[in-house]
Amino acid sequence: MAVLNKIRQRSLFLILIIALALFSFVLADLFKNGDALTAKSQNIVATINGKDITREDFLQKVEVAQKRAGATATNTQVMNSVWEQEVRQAVMETQYETLGISIEKDQMRDLLKTAMATNPEFLNEAGLFDENKLNEFIANLKELSPQPGFIAGQPLTFADWVNYEKQLANNALNQNYFNLVKAGLTGTLAEGELEHKLQGNKVDIKYVQVPYTSVADSTIAVSKSDISDYINKNKKQFEVEASRDIRYVEFKEIATVEDENAIKADLVKLLNDREEYSEALKANETITGFSKTTDNEDFVNSNSDIKFNDRFVFKSSLPTAVADSIFNLNEGEIYGPYKDNGYFKVTKAISYEKIADSVQSSHIIVPFVGSLAATAETTTTKEDAKKLVDSLLPLVKNSKSKFNEVANEINVDGTKGKDGSIGWIRYSTFNPRSFDPDFADFLFTNEKGSVDIVLTQFGYHIIRVDDKESFENALKIGTIAREIEPSEATISKVFRDASNFEITVVDKDFQETATENKFTVRPVNGIKALDENIPGVGNQRPIVRWAFEEDAKVGDIKRFNIPNGYVIAQLVAKHKEGLKSVEDASATAIPAIRKEKKAKIIRDRTTATTLEDLAAAENTTVRTASAITMKTPTLSGAGREPIIVGSAFGLNENETSKLIDGANGVYMIQVTKVIPAVELDNYQSFANQVETLKTNVVTAKLYNALKEAADIEDNRAKTQVQ
Repeated sequence: MAVLNKIRQRSLFLILIIALALFSFVLADLFKNGDALTAKSQNIVATINGKDITREDFLQKVEVAQKRAGATATNTQVMNSVWEQEVRQAVMETQYETLGISIEKDQMRDLLKTAMATNPEFLNEAGLFDENKLNEFIANLKELSPQPGFIAGQPLTFADWVNYEKQLANNALNQNYFNLVKAGLTGTLAEGELEHKLQGNKVDIKYVQVPYTSVADSTIAVSKSDISDYINKNKKQFEVEASRDIRYVEFKEIATVEDENAIKADLVKLLNDREEYSEALKANETITGFSKTTDNEDFVNSNSDIKFNDRFVFKSSLPTAVADSIFNLNEGEIYGPYKDNGYFKVTKAISYEKIADSVQSSHIIVPFVGSLAATAETTTTKEDAKKLVDSLLPLVKNSKSKFNEVANEINVDGTKGKDGSIGWIRYSTFNPRSFDPDFADFLFTNEKGSVDIVLTQFGYHIIRVDDKESFENALKIGTIAREIEPSEATISKVFRDASNFEITVVDKDFQETATENKFTVRPVNGIKALDENIPGVGNQRPIVRWAFEEDAKVGDIKRFNIPNGYVIAQLVAKHKEGLKSVEDASATAIPAIRKEKKAKIIRDRTTATTLEDLAAAENTTVRTASAITMKTPTLSGAGREPIIVGSAFGLNENETSKLIDGANGVYMIQVTKVIPAVELDNYQSFANQVETLKTNVVTAKLYNALKEAADIEDNRAKTQVQ
């Protein structure tokens, strides 16, 4: 009881002790995770001039951009493109807000009118832009949202339209801003006079050049301290981002010679009849081989990695190495196995035919709802479209003029107003992915003058074959193709080799272990945090991310799965953001330092005060250069030398300079003639040149200058959007 009473008496003291303990615990956790106090939220990709770009918004834009780019760009390339767009928009918005410029409703209307002025969907009967049609289109899009409408046959949602308007407004703001800056840049008459003098003032000189090459590189010692001093004097030149060095061994799952021979043997087995046991019959049965089968399409589709192509091909379409051999086959004969583009193949000649390589045609098209040629105004159903073309066919089949008249009246594609003309199509080069194969099939299998109805993905067509030419022998072939890929045994061996190497290098030297096992080590230096490409294995963001993980240590080893194999990588070095190390900077710094030291050697060994004495002492000659201008600081025989030319304009006629360090050597010069520019009554034309130069600089350099001055905090690597 006495103890309890003491506790009750000191309850306030105990509460304070407990509170302090809890507070200490929280503080300790915060200091252990320093980022909790200082780092940006993981949801903030960047902060630009105080404006945050959220991870969610950024990734949504990346997703849209990736869909537009398709397979033509990697995810990282798309992200970097979106990043540049976001940075530009944020940097420029800061300028717009500072100046108070914006796009108002009336201006937006004018922008849309200009952008849509020639769009046929928004023109009236007189061919003039109709704002009511545009307003109706936008209202319909909004009503359909989130479902798309169509413009020129392409789907478009209301959200897409809003983004389009934003883009128009941003472009207009950007143009307005640049115009405002340009409007403040003029060329004064004083600047015009200076420009005239820079172009017109001329001097003739005599000079002696003692080239830096006259002092051998081997005689110049460059120490680490020399390089360090040079780096510190030229910091901007040697600033670098944080980077990592790695090395790796790649283990490829590729087919061995034995694997290839097995694939070829399997193909050969398919050529002739063979006996196989049938579970259904409980007995052997004869399987017809490729050489005797009459159902070539089914045989190819059942046994090939590439499906049967029911088209005739010209000799020029076949692989060059085997084209002659295949085209010399008799019908039913087989050539192969042969290797082509990652496959082993056997090819059978099925039938020969003479066909036209080029066909000229015209069409009448009737799109229906859901077809690729449908527009926002298309309301015709597929059934009604068929009825329409059925009713038109008798009218146009035997009358070219009627055909042309109907095509010009109802076509909705680029053939409208052109009598429905498609033009010429070549059989040997047409691409089924860009030109409908059903349309092409009609053209190449029907005679000149044929007219009939064909259904394609674009709608119903009445097609007319207008002309055919360039008839050539063509061959229908059946090809069984087997992809050249490693066997299960090869894949297992590659896995074992990679695993054994990964385990061994934990305790042994990476390079020595690779050399012992005859593996190739590939070093990759200077990897940046947002890089994606690893030379030798391509786009490998996971390797880059691993190298930049905070807890990754030099010497760490990690396995990565890559397409068709593995990479065992080792982190070799971690370089902090800042200045290049002496070793990394040496390639740039050493030549510059040598040049400085050579210049000093040349100056120290020279006592001559005249051109002739210097030339004699250095075993060279006195040269001349005429009509030198400040605008083009080049010396004939010596190259670009702005310091030397500038020095010449600082001398009086017949005055000789002291030794001057130039870009390519040490010089002594003497001005032999000064030719002043002709005085003009008016320098306006040169002032105009200055103004043009200034405005060109605005176009080329203004944004980059604004970006460099902006406060940009890039958290992409931390938020793992890359």
